[in-house]
Amino acid sequence: MKFRDRTVESKKRVAPLPEAIDEEPPFKPLTAEEARRLRERNPPVSPWWVVAGQAAVGLLAALAAWAVTGRQNVGWSAGYGALAVVIPAAIFARGLTGRFASLNAGTAALGFMVWEMVKIATSIALMAAAPRLVPALSWPALLVGLVLTLKVYWVALAFAPRKRQELN
Repeated sequence: MKFRDRTVESKKRVAPLPEAIDEEPPFKPLTAEEARRLRERNPPVSPWWVVAGQAAVGLLAALAAWAVTGRQNVGWSAGYGALAVVIPAAIFARGLTGRFASLNAGTAALGFMVWEMVKIATSIALMAAAPRLVPALSWPALLVGLVLTLKVYWVALAFAPRKRQELN
């Protein structure tokens, strides 16, 4: 008998089904004019802007590492860490801005995935080659250069060039 009572109680706790099926969708599609104005107010950030920012931060990190420690190999290590981010990012940006990248949504999605895999493979290859390419490699300096350069994605979005807002 108690088993039956629990079953009845659990049925009472189920959320009721919605009454109206013909409710408005949770979003309103934009008209062509509204979409155009939205794109003008929020232009996309060029991937080349991000790559340029990464290269600049990488150069500053390498120079700062060299200046702070007084050791050339530490500066080269930090610079190589930055290159392990900048080179794959440049390859990725080139792939995404190619002429086949935006033929349709399917090719854009496939292209994004393929170029992201190329970017990851290039990063891994550069990191694996580091001990052979950088004399007296300093792994901590390399990792500092790599992390500082990786963080530029967020900074580049904040300082991306924007179209001037016109006064109405």
